[in-house]
Amino acid sequence: MNMYQSDLRNVHDQCKNYQSYHVTLTMTDGRTMDGIIDNVTMDHVSVLVGEDVMDREEETESDTRYYGGFGGYGVPRRRFRRFRRFDFPLATIAALALLPYIAPPPAYPYYPYYPYY
Repeated sequence: MNMYQSDLRNVHDQCKNYQSYHVTLTMTDGRTMDGIIDNVTMDHVSVLVGEDVMDREEETESDTRYYGGFGGYGVPRRRFRRFRRFDFPLATIAALALLPYIAPPPAYPYYPYYPYY
């Protein structure tokens, strides 16, 4: 087995291990993107890549200004995140890493029991 095949095998095994996880992909051309690995085959990987979508304003601006509808002055437009499926060849993936999430601290810190003497 040559070096190229072993590298592809390592990337394939890593994609299989991280299937259904939110990961960061680094491509061989330097691009980075985040997404959820959906499906892994021997030569391709399907990734659900997220994109930000802004809510359309269906009312005219004059209606929202006078009637207090959503989207008037001082009210930000709503943002959504939509996921689209993209297929990438395994040969184009240079690195794969889990996307780190920062867990909030616990609400009530644990204090050990102090006996009463």
